[in-house]
Amino acid sequence: MRRICLTLPTNRACSRTIAAIGDEAAYAARNFDVEVRLLILDSSDTATFTEHAAAVRELGDVPGVLTHHLDEAAQRDFLRRVIGGAGVAKPELMLDLMLPDGVSYGACTNRAFLIAAALGCESVHRRDSDSHYQVLDGEPVFPAHHELMSLGKRAADAAHGVTGTELADEHGDKRVAMVGASFVGELSVDIGEICRIDPDVYYDVVSLWAPVHWSDEEKRGLVEESFRGAGSDTFTADSATLTLVDPMRVDMCNIAFHDVHERVPLPPATDTIGSDYFLIHLVHDAALPGVLHNRHIVNYYTEERRTDAGFMAYQTRFVKFFLSMLYFNVIYDRMTEAGEALLDERGRVSAAAIAAFARESALLDRTENVERLDRIDVAYRKLGGRYAEFADLLAERRERLLDEARRDIEDFALLTEAWEPLVRASVAAGAALTPGRTG
Repeated sequence: MRRICLTLPTNRACSRTIAAIGDEAAYAARNFDVEVRLLILDSSDTATFTEHAAAVRELGDVPGVLTHHLDEAAQRDFLRRVIGGAGVAKPELMLDLMLPDGVSYGACTNRAFLIAAALGCESVHRRDSDSHYQVLDGEPVFPAHHELMSLGKRAADAAHGVTGTELADEHGDKRVAMVGASFVGELSVDIGEICRIDPDVYYDVVSLWAPVHWSDEEKRGLVEESFRGAGSDTFTADSATLTLVDPMRVDMCNIAFHDVHERVPLPPATDTIGSDYFLIHLVHDAALPGVLHNRHIVNYYTEERRTDAGFMAYQTRFVKFFLSMLYFNVIYDRMTEAGEALLDERGRVSAAAIAAFARESALLDRTENVERLDRIDVAYRKLGGRYAEFADLLAERRERLLDEARRDIEDFALLTEAWEPLVRASVAAGAALTPGRTG
């Protein structure tokens, strides 16, 4: 029997989501030959953690499902054992990269990857706390269905469980490394207000994540499809395609990985949206098979984003995303050029190659990022109001943000070099993770 990890990282109240993901875990165990480890990585405050613990207890005992609800203290204890066992350089920095003080979408998922390895899980299936499932005929539509139909199988065998294939025969012996879909509902990035205020400014801002050498036509196409997921599509019937999955068609709230997450981590950058999307690009560029399905998750915004503090924090994460693209656009270009050369003789991704690309990109001149900040300053002052206030804050933090963007990519290279020893040490540390532990 396969063992899988269905994970929910959270730092906010989400008892409703815990109940829903518990139902998905039960569905997976009931309909597939799997044992599900439901892993809730909880960075919430004490009161919210207590609410979540009650929600976990409400799940009850479900055949084939074991739940692990870990607060940050429990996660830190685990990481200290793993880092010590791995014998990696700069252990305190490594702990900071895995469990930083600030918000890090990549780091929380990296913790899930290591804990899943410790639990003996062969795949990781990630959901988000600010999303829920679509419903058809009164029943929730769970992405785990397609994930477990295909993930980890030889592509040639997985072809029997999908509704269509666009995969060349030459990839038939490779394992399906990723299964994913997208979201419906609100934009994945909270910038709809910018578009309503001034569509031209919206284009100027969103186009900043494109490579600078792209044509206006290419940039406009990127802007039109960015952050929109599957739009307003409503689920009516299953569709799943075996293919080399376009990174623009899937979202990290609705994703599952096999093997690749044990080879290369996600960038651990703090306060940076999109820092958890790297593996989606890597799977595609290394020509690893994937399945793209249509069991899209419903995205919604939490009230915290509407507050002044929440607005400023989110806009900072948005700007840092643009600054990160100076480095990642170069890494993506290198990965595209390398293609299947990114794989070793066993068909597994080479961490050394990815680390080398990251270190190369860290040497880039940062003039491009200075220009990005200049354009954001002009755009936000045009918008006025709290956007102009944010521009003032951004002006005060320019040099620090530029330095952080470069350091983030250097940290990614360091973590990638240490990743396989960390995974091995996690497997050895697995006995300490008992079901139901709440820290």
